[in-house]
Order: sequence, then structure tokens, then C-alpha cells
Amino acid sequence: MSTQRSFFNRRIHSLLGVIPVGFFLMEHLFTNYYATRGASAFVEKVDGLWSLPFLVVLEIFFIILPLLYHGIYGLYIAFTAKNNTGNFGTFRNWMFVLQRVTGVATLIFVIWHVWQTRVQVALYDLSSEQLAQLMSESVQNPVIFAVYVIGLLCAVFHFSNGMWSFLVSWGITVGPRAQRVSTWVWGIVFLFVSYMGISSLFAFAQSDFIQQLAQY
Repeated sequence: MSTQRSFFNRRIHSLLGVIPVGFFLMEHLFTNYYATRGASAFVEKVDGLWSLPFLVVLEIFFIILPLLYHGIYGLYIAFTAKNNTGNFGTFRNWMFVLQRVTGVATLIFVIWHVWQTRVQVALYDLSSEQLAQLMSESVQNPVIFAVYVIGLLCAVFHFSNGMWSFLVSWGITVGPRAQRVSTWVWGIVFLFVSYMGISSLFAFAQSDFIQQLAQY
């Protein structure tokens, strides 16, 4: 692959990781957080999203295709990048390695999660209530719950650390001080968004969540 083409592909990969893939991740976790307010709040939020015009077009061109490009090219980067932790062992070098590891893990998790949820909705024409019940029944299994926690943490870390790299590579945080501040900012984002996501999982896993759906 030529240097110029590689540079272009990496730029597209980086940009798509923020817009729209990163935006969708935040929106998805924000929607799921409504589960902490009860089953009815979550169902109403999902119904609102499903009522958007041209939803299928939006999903294909602003979520699926960008995610596929970011994921597939990300795999190429992950398996061709030369890690240098053995030579230096610095904090940023380890973040470089973790970015690649969590990228692969997140891609596997997203494929499984999409199959378990969105594909089931399409195949069986599930309602928002049925989707909520499916999610609740799944995470009440301790093994599935653990998989979701790990997948969530990988996805949020990949996004947060990826944002740090994005700001550097696009010339926004160019100095050491700006990069240190950015490290703290995105570290806080990681903790906050992870808290939101895990809180949502605990809400789905509550034994009375399905009972709330029956009363909805």
C-alpha cells in the first residue's frame, strides 16, 4: 500500500471513528441509560428513535457502512502495527497497544451484539417492548452480563483513547501540556460513560424490569 494511500485511509478511518461511529456509540449508551428510569422510559425512547424518517437509510449509510470501514481497516492496522512496548514501555505505548486490542475485542462484541438485538428485531419484527425483554433476559445470565461489561469497557476505552489520538493526529493538541490535559479529559469521559453503560446493564438485569414491561 502506497504511503499516500495509507495516509488517506488512516485519515478516513480516524474521522469515521469520531463521526459518525463515536457519535452513535454515545447516542446508543445514552438511550440505554433510560433503562435506569424504568422499562417504560426506555421503551418510549426506543420508539422515538424508531419513528425517525428514513431510519433504514440512516442505519445503513451513517452507522453500518462507516462501522464496517472503521472496523475492517482497524483490523488491518491492528495486525500490521509494530508495538514498541518492549523497547520503551511508556504510558502512551501501552495505550497504543490497548487501542489495538480493544479495537479487535470491540468489533467482535459489536458483531455479536448486533446479531443478538438489531438482527433479531429485523428477522422477527420485534416491538420495542420485546427488544427490552430480550435484553433483560440476556443480561440476567451472569456470563452474558460479564460479556457485556467487558465489551462495554472495551468500546468506551477504544472511543476515549481514540479521541485522544484523533486530536493529536489532526493537529488539535500539538504540545505536551495540551496532550496531558487531553489525557485527563478523556480519562474522565471514559469513567463517566462507563458508569452510564454499566448502570444501564444493572437496570436491565433487575428482576422486576420484565414485570414493568408487562404493566406498560
